[in-house]
Order: sequence, then structure tokens, then C-alpha cells
Amino acid sequence: MFEKLESVERRFDDIEHMLSRSGLDGKELTKLSRERAQMADVVEGYRTYKALVKRRDDAKAMLNENDEGMRELAKEELAELEPALEAAEKSLILLMLPSDPNDAKNVILEVRAGTGGEEAALFAADLLRMYTRYADRVGWKTELLSSTGSEKGGFREAIMMIEGHKVFSRLKFESGVHRVQRVPDTEAQGRVHTSACTVAILPEADEVEITLRPEDLDIRVCRASGAGGQSVNTADSAVRIVHLPTGIVVECQDERSQLKNKERGLKILKARILEKAQNEQAAAISADRKSQVGSGDRSERIRTYNFPQGRLTDHRINLTIYKLAEVVNGDLDEVLDKLGMNHQAELLKQELNKAP
Repeated sequence: MFEKLESVERRFDDIEHMLSRSGLDGKELTKLSRERAQMADVVEGYRTYKALVKRRDDAKAMLNENDEGMRELAKEELAELEPALEAAEKSLILLMLPSDPNDAKNVILEVRAGTGGEEAALFAADLLRMYTRYADRVGWKTELLSSTGSEKGGFREAIMMIEGHKVFSRLKFESGVHRVQRVPDTEAQGRVHTSACTVAILPEADEVEITLRPEDLDIRVCRASGAGGQSVNTADSAVRIVHLPTGIVVECQDERSQLKNKERGLKILKARILEKAQNEQAAAISADRKSQVGSGDRSERIRTYNFPQGRLTDHRINLTIYKLAEVVNGDLDEVLDKLGMNHQAELLKQELNKAP
């Protein structure tokens, strides 16, 4: 492991040197910056570990001093360093587990109302608000790219860009079916209804990964539909893009500017093409390779939000917590932490099973 860590650190130093050069083009800069970001935590952890090892070796050398006071200080230092070294080594083992190449990327988050009619659309709006508030808490930037509203103020569909440090690594396990159990505002007799929404977390595609050829695109403009203020419906500003090789369709109409709608539409299209290609590749390698937590299978019910009981249940890891109000207001850390820990445990188990 330590030979591999030395190799990673050397590569990290090489990348830092290359990034300091002038004249890098945009694609090369993006590629190197992405690679550096993927290594940064490992290198920082390894350097911390090496610093602790040096302190331990220095303390051991002090045990041979003639001065009794110095020897006592060395013993105290060693007593503090041993648990710190053990923790640092465990951290390194986790950091060296196979990483998702998308972990450092921004994401495009898609929320769609499913079964449940208007109540599902209102729940979709609640989910979008939950993720927006969480992003605000951790200092990420959000931008609503596209949305289709419902009569009661919910969303049939909403697509949002989230930018920040390792957004995909934090949110990637949110993909799937989210189910809500609560009494809708429209329910006169106080009965609990069950509705559902799907959430998709797509890594933002880099220019170097997805290239769209003009001849593969059918781009059409039309008049925007739905509520949209004074002028959004009075000009041909909505854009519909069809990627002919895959059949993927994207529509954007939120902006009054046709150009802005086209830019947003192409960004969403690239993310969807990248996701499709990665899903096909993963399926070709092995249908069973990904754990249930990491599968992102939207047909799976991953979580239930039970409002009458104030309970949230994540069915993949058998997690139940009674702080639903806090979660829907953006306090997602406990849920995301436990999903991440479970994923790491699964990866560690797989690595140990590979060992001879």
C-alpha cells in the first residue's frame, strides 16, 4: 500500500508542477485539475501519516537520552502518537479504496413527480427545496436549469445544477424512488396518502468526455407553455433538443432567452448521455458489481418520508431516524454520512475478499 501511496504522491507533485505552467489549453487544464482533485485527500492523508511517523521515530530516539525529563516527555509523546497513527492508517486504507471517477464532479439533479398526482408534484417541490437548503448549508452553488410546474405550486419536473467541492461523491446515493406518506392539503377527511418521486443525480459531463456533433442534434424552438410571467410565453424562446443517436430528448423553457435555454439544454443533454454511456459500461462489465446503495436504479424505492410519525427510513441500509422535519429542511448530514460509511464498508469487504 505504501509503495502505491508514494506513487500517488509523486504523480500529485507532477500535476501541481504542470498546472503551474503557462499555456495550458482548457481541456488539459480541466483534465489535470480533475485528476489533482481526485488525489488531494489521499495525498493529504498520507502526508499527515508520514508526519506522525516522523514524530514517533523522533520520540523513540529520545528514549535513549540521558536526561530523565526528556525520556518522560518522549513516553508521553508516544502514548499520544500511537492511537493517532492507528487512526491515520485506518483513514489511509479507506482513502485507498477504489474511487468513483465522478466523485469530484458537479451534478445535475433531476426530480420528477411519480405516482400520487398533485401531491407527488408538491413532494417534488419539497425534495428540491431540501437539496437546495442542504447545498446552502455546505456552501455549494445551485441553479435551476429547467422546471415544469403544477397547478398547486409543485413541480412535475425540476432540473438543478449543483456546483461545489465533491458534490457527486456526497449526493450520488440519492438516486432512486423517494416515497412520502402524509395527509395532503387537499384531503378533507385526514387520510394519509402515499405518493412518490424519482430523483436522479447525474455527474456533469466535461467537454473532454462528451462531444456533441451538430449533425447528431435536432434542435427546434417553440413558444414556451405554462405560467411564465409577462413575456416568456410571447416569443419562441423554448428549446427542444433531440440527440438522434440515443433518442434522448431535452426541453428547456425557463429563460426568456432562446440562447440561454439552448445552453442549459445542451448541458443537461451531455449529462444524460454520459450517464447512459456509464450505465451501459457498468452493465457490460458486471450486472452484480455495484451494491444496491450504489446502483442508482430508479425503479428501487430507496427512502420513505413518513410525516405523521416524523420518521425517515432509508431501506437500503435499514436506517430509521425520527428527525424528519430537520431532514426536509436540509439537515441531510446524518443520512449522507451513514450511506457513505456503508458504501465504504462494502468496498472494504470486496477488497478483502480479493486478497489471497
